[in-house]
Amino acid sequence: MSTTSPDEATVEAVGRVTEALETIERARGHLYSFHQLTGSADLALGEAVDLLEKAGHREQAERLRRELVGRNVLEGRWTFQVIEEYEDVYYDAFRALERQVRDDLTGGRRHLAEAAMKEDRRTHGEAHHEATPNDAQES
Repeated sequence: MSTTSPDEATVEAVGRVTEALETIERARGHLYSFHQLTGSADLALGEAVDLLEKAGHREQAERLRRELVGRNVLEGRWTFQVIEEYEDVYYDAFRALERQVRDDLTGGRRHLAEAAMKEDRRTHGEAHHEATPNDAQES
C-alpha cells in the first residue's frame, strides 16, 4: 500500500478504473430494472390470461399460460438467476479488483481526481464551498 501521495498519472488511471466501476454499478441497476419489469409483466400477463379465460377465450388463455407465463428469459434462467450469475461471475470480481487497485496505489482513498477538481473549483471561504462536511460544520 502506498503511503505517499500518488502522482497525477496514477490518480487519473485509478480514477478511470473507479469510473468504469461506476458504469458497472449503473449496468447492475439496469439489470434490477429488467428483473422487476419482467416480473411485473409476467404477473400482469397472468392476470390477462385469467381475464381471457373468463371472457370465454379458453384456447388463447391456455396457450399463453402454457407457453409464456413463468417462462425462462434465458435458457434455464429467470431474471433473478441472471442477476445472481452476473454478480457472482463479474460484478463481485470487478468491485474487489477496483478496491485492490485503490488500496495499492492510493492508500484506499477514493475519488482523488474529483477531490482535486473540487479544490480547484470551489471558492475558498465562501459558504457552501467548504472542502469537507467537517469544514461546513465548523463554519
